[in-house]
Amino acid sequence: MKKLFSILLILSIGIFAQRNPGAKQIALSNSDVALSNDVFSLFNNVAGLSQINWREIGIYYSPAPFGIKELANGYISYIEPSLYGAFSIGAMTYGFELYRETKLLVGYSNEFQKKFFYGISINFHNVNIKNYGSDLSYYINIGALAYLLNNLRFGFLINNVNRATFSNEKDQIPTYMNIGLSYDILNELTLNISIDKDLKYAHSFQFGIDYDIIEHLSIRSGFSNNPSNYSAGIGINYSMFNLDYAIFSHSDLGLSHQISLLLNFDSIQNRKQSIRNFLGVEN
Repeated sequence: MKKLFSILLILSIGIFAQRNPGAKQIALSNSDVALSNDVFSLFNNVAGLSQINWREIGIYYSPAPFGIKELANGYISYIEPSLYGAFSIGAMTYGFELYRETKLLVGYSNEFQKKFFYGISINFHNVNIKNYGSDLSYYINIGALAYLLNNLRFGFLINNVNRATFSNEKDQIPTYMNIGLSYDILNELTLNISIDKDLKYAHSFQFGIDYDIIEHLSIRSGFSNNPSNYSAGIGINYSMFNLDYAIFSHSDLGLSHQISLLLNFDSIQNRKQSIRNFLGVEN
């Protein structure tokens, strides 16, 4: 009973609730707000979707974070590029039979002169607590991404612009800003830094490095503070498949493992180079 109470407490106050999905993103300690170059940008920075000119679907799952299956969470997302911008839809589930959160998102992104990208997403978020009922809320996220130089990007995200919440309780859905830079030191090596600021808490600094070590293999690592955690991961990219794995440590809860799978329908061989080609960015 004590363990169950602790799990419900963790769930109800959102200590672990995963803001941003994707094993690549987690391996980078979620420092990728100015990178945002795959379908999970719907959750991380919706503006980045219009960098992508191919259809893509992403599936992310963490079955038992920190060895606790009641914290299981999963995400799915799809992007449809068009002449009028990029459209996306996604969903999330988190928790177990006593406490469950589900979310549906729809997003739109567009660009200006292939240098400035902007986007908006609408979140329909439901929470259900057994024997206490459920509540539905909706909120809006906005994001932007700009190429300051061919190899330097700036990005920001504002989550829950309209300060939505559940029931009459304040701040149950976090309102925060994430702002950062992404710099391609080499075509194969990218550094990411960001600052995440929740209205209720102190800011968190995030750092991540992504290195395409050989043609079909990437390695990643990162760290953040408040709370302190360290992360690492690998990505295997072949034909239409991108398989990513991440591990990260939480200062209080220990280690956790994540996996995600991306399927692109144009058999993209090199994501970074394909985006450079689409945007006309020189190497």
